[in-house]
Amino acid sequence: MEHTPGPDQPDRILITGGTGYVGGRLIPRLLSAGQNLRVMARDPGRLQGRTWADQVPVVPGDVLEPDTLRPVLENVSTAYYLVHSMLGGTNFHARDIRAAENFARASAEAGVRRIIYLGGLGDPATDLSHHLRSRQETGEALRSSGVPVIEFRAGIIVGAGSISFEMIRYLAERVPVMISPRWVFTGTQPIAIRNVLDYLQAALALNGNDSQIFEIGGPDVLTYGEMLSGYARVRGLRRWIIPVPVLTPRLSSYWVHWVTPIPAAIARPLIEGLRNEVVVRNDLARRTFPDIELVRFEQAVREALSNVQAGALETAWSDALSTSQGDIPPVELKTEEGMIIERRTREFAVSPHAVFAAFTSLGGERGWLYANWAWRLRGLLDRLIGGVGFRRGRRDPATLRVGDALDFWRVEKLVGDRKLVLRAEMKVPGRAWLQFEVQPAGDQQRLIQTAYFAPKGLSGLLYWYLLYPIHRQIFSGLIDRVSDLAQSIDSMQASAATRDFSDDRS
Repeated sequence: MEHTPGPDQPDRILITGGTGYVGGRLIPRLLSAGQNLRVMARDPGRLQGRTWADQVPVVPGDVLEPDTLRPVLENVSTAYYLVHSMLGGTNFHARDIRAAENFARASAEAGVRRIIYLGGLGDPATDLSHHLRSRQETGEALRSSGVPVIEFRAGIIVGAGSISFEMIRYLAERVPVMISPRWVFTGTQPIAIRNVLDYLQAALALNGNDSQIFEIGGPDVLTYGEMLSGYARVRGLRRWIIPVPVLTPRLSSYWVHWVTPIPAAIARPLIEGLRNEVVVRNDLARRTFPDIELVRFEQAVREALSNVQAGALETAWSDALSTSQGDIPPVELKTEEGMIIERRTREFAVSPHAVFAAFTSLGGERGWLYANWAWRLRGLLDRLIGGVGFRRGRRDPATLRVGDALDFWRVEKLVGDRKLVLRAEMKVPGRAWLQFEVQPAGDQQRLIQTAYFAPKGLSGLLYWYLLYPIHRQIFSGLIDRVSDLAQSIDSMQASAATRDFSDDRS
């Protein structure tokens, strides 16, 4: 079917896959460039809390449900297709093709002028893995309706939260000596997430109505083993790789499953793809976008790690869940973007100001409300090994400012009546943060207490898991005591307000 774009169509841009790794990073970049966006999500509620959520309309839509796409695509000139169903389980190939055909057909009917798609790098003339073949056939399905498609084909994306990069990170961090199969020595051309976003954004300025395929990669062609070694070098770790002739993708995926947070069902198609050499075979992208400055692999690793070290968690592969998470559990322990994350929640009927006042009053003379002796013991041990210890207290017993010392923490972020982020300055084999946040939950308030830990090497992991039983008890008691204090503050504020009202009446 021949595609005829509408001459008066407004320049509204649709982004699908906003809950995913790439889409979640592209949205704020395009917003800062002044683009008129609309975001499609199967469950818009999962985008609550994103920094850009109040700046762009988020509409419900599902690429597997064609009827939901018509209102989503209305008055859209360009659509980014950043959907991938691999996280949904088996038979992802058939779902990807069906989804792309649905989207292409709906785009043609709506008069969309262009689709921009991020696919997978690899020579289609070779015996590509099922996963890589699926990514390229998805591009063909998008072109089937006649809407011009700009397809970027990328290999491993280097960025904190990218599933391919996270597999490199966890293997290099956790395994000093790796027994490695042949796929570790296959050539690949990784690309920094910054450069992927550069290309996706630059595609908006392309002229013409023809479909094009651009192969994109960074300046370095490396084996997977060289990437593992390069990551370890940036982190100051020593790692050894020992090749073995027999270790099938299936066995390798089970190994990755146990060593990393990536499930075997996701690791296996990724590992099978590593048997294919994925390198850029033509320079069309470089000739078309000459102003994009490509980032070398080790610099891309440093940029990825700097996000973790600054506590700047943006998006992760695990954000793109195949189903809604449902009710928020009272305790949640997970790992993403190289972080071990332990999150606790409590809900109660108080004012948000009372909750904020409670958790911003911690430390100093008041102490830490629960097992204060354990906090002081930790500070004493830190002092004995040359750390800052626990003697710094706090600048003011009632107020905090960004940059304040708070016992062995530092106030890194403070959002009025909503959030406090503390960065640990005690000596630990990694980096740690403690965050408190209050959110509305119907007619109540939800207190969220999150401990973040980015371990360095095996020593960091041992530190976390050996002390986890103690941390679990302390952090569980802490949130309970903060909740009690918030309710006490709320009661006092209510009593004071009642007295003031009575005084005014009299």
